[in-house]
Amino acid sequence: MALSLRVFRIGSTGIAIDVTASACAVRLPLVTTDLDDLLRRVAHRDAEAFAAFYDHTRARVFGMVSRVLRDPGYSEETTQDVYLQVWRTAGSYDRAAGSPLAWLLTLAHRRAVDRVRSEQAAGQRESRYGAATVEPPVDHVAESVILSDERRRVADCLDSLTDLQREAIRLAYYDGLTYSQVSERLSANLATTKSRMRDGIRALRNCLGLA
Repeated sequence: MALSLRVFRIGSTGIAIDVTASACAVRLPLVTTDLDDLLRRVAHRDAEAFAAFYDHTRARVFGMVSRVLRDPGYSEETTQDVYLQVWRTAGSYDRAAGSPLAWLLTLAHRRAVDRVRSEQAAGQRESRYGAATVEPPVDHVAESVILSDERRRVADCLDSLTDLQREAIRLAYYDGLTYSQVSERLSANLATTKSRMRDGIRALRNCLGLA
């Protein structure tokens, strides 16, 4: 599912965007795919750079948020919140702390987790509905690994996995697919896919010294 972006207004108070699901969203043209440069321009309130940054990263963000929230409506709202925060805080990005994508996905993960906690708290306040139950991320340590900037080390460890483990992890954590989507893409049953991903994450932990 693609996402579409519409910029309604830009002014001293910020930027208003509408993130909606669309089967025929128009992809905005990219003048550059250098996320560092785009984010720097966003910090100077460059709307075109913001649109390009969104267009180049939206699938990753929506995939990350969807894996945490498991609800299309909440995921769309949270994705919108993420990009509003990008517009407002791009100037605070520190390249020394990590890549723009790592910064963005960390922000997205935190927003999604905050939404989970908010919904759980609301559910607890309304006893007739019971406690909110939201499926947690597949693996928090794995998210930390994928978001870390030690790319060479992670790449070496990924190379040590089996082809199926490596591809399953890539599809889930880099492309933002769900377990079911990964199993379909790999033509494997769901149980096998989950098992291979668990084994792969365990091997990654060991390789990176996180066990």
